[in-house]
Amino acid sequence: MSPMLARLADEGATGVLVRDHGVLYLADGQVVHAESPAAPGIDVLLTAGGRLARTGWDEAVQQAGARREVGRFLVDSGQLADGELEICHLGALHDAAYFTLAPASGPTRFRYGVAHWLGRVRPVAATDVAREARRRRELLDAVWPYPEIDSAPVRPAALPDAPVAAPRQRALLALADGERTPTVIARLLGRPAFHTLLDVRRMAAAGLVETPSAPVAEPTAQLPGWVAAFPDDPDVALLRRLRDALEAHL
Repeated sequence: MSPMLARLADEGATGVLVRDHGVLYLADGQVVHAESPAAPGIDVLLTAGGRLARTGWDEAVQQAGARREVGRFLVDSGQLADGELEICHLGALHDAAYFTLAPASGPTRFRYGVAHWLGRVRPVAATDVAREARRRRELLDAVWPYPEIDSAPVRPAALPDAPVAAPRQRALLALADGERTPTVIARLLGRPAFHTLLDVRRMAAAGLVETPSAPVAEPTAQLPGWVAAFPDDPDVALLRRLRDALEAHL
């Protein structure tokens, strides 16, 4: 866990922690919300998937945003059940926290007293948030240890012997036009960005998508988003898959 986050948790701080790739909102030392330009917000997860009408979300923000009780308004107005809100909120929190807590070179800042307009839904211990972010990084690396693919445009591989994609992967591939990155596709599908990254890495390991050979340095994060581009090299990508396949059978 980052030293500043550990200190803030110990002192029971309330406010917003700002890092290169996103922000964490704390209340009494616990994480109550997270946002990152790389992750779809809770509004996207609820509305893009069809669980909540966009007009319902907009009404909640208009009616309760100033009071920082948007979540409570959605439940009290009968648009969501308590459990639904908690599950979606936790998904959005851990999704954004994964990017926020990524290794970064920029400064980490904390603004005391800042609260998020959603309101408290299900606070999570800072240690649990950090541990889950680390688990997700390890899982991605175990599937395909080349993180440059996370920010590269997704391009279906033109291989005659490519395996058949699973239904969930086919929905992703249908939006892979060689220009959209995994995080853009995640927003269009209304899925958490981490789950989309995991699908892309699995498809890279299976030879279903092309893989970039080397990353271009990412710019310093500026909310609300970043853009990064990576060159393609199909030969290198093929060699990587051959190497991994050989290692798997040794």
